Amino acid sequence: MNVIKTRIPEVIIFEPKVFGDERGFFFESFNQKAFFEATNLDVNFVQDNHSKSAKNVLRGMHYQIEQAQGKLVRVTQGEVFDVAVDLLATSPTFGQWEGTILSAENKRQMWIPPGFAHGFLVLSNTAEFLYKTTDFYAPQFECCLKWDDPEVGIKWPLQGMPILSAKDSQGLSLQAAKKFP
Repeated sequence: MNVIKTRIPEVIIFEPKVFGDERGFFFESFNQKAFFEATNLDVNFVQDNHSKSAKNVLRGMHYQIEQAQGKLVRVTQGEVFDVAVDLLATSPTFGQWEGTILSAENKRQMWIPPGFAHGFLVLSNTAEFLYKTTDFYAPQFECCLKWDDPEVGIKWPLQGMPILSAKDSQGLSLQAAKKFP
């Protein structure tokens, strides 16, 4: 497993070793020991989620202010631009974002720790997105950061407007959003 550090130390990209031949391929999508060595976190994943979205769908920027979720995310079909935004008020990288392309082809995964907003933009015709979470989904605690807040300044690889849910189109600015202590 290749561990790729980002500008935000808590956000980590994992690139698996893929073994392939004429029959197909094999790779370890998760290894608790390797994850611990990279993050120094002993996480317990409690829920797996799977979504399918069309091109230009932007899902995010979601987080739970209570029952905060760490997420290990990957794409099994298609390609997305995946983003994490630091919402830890006392963090030196507060309000900063990290983004990378995740695809079925590159098989990369990104770790988004608790205290970060998360979202993605579908770049391919469709994409299937899988993620493991460290706490259960709790809609009563869900918050949404505005996807295009100029203060955060995410550089989405987008032409035109994305396709948003009603909830995502009403995200709050960094100034107005609830933050983690």
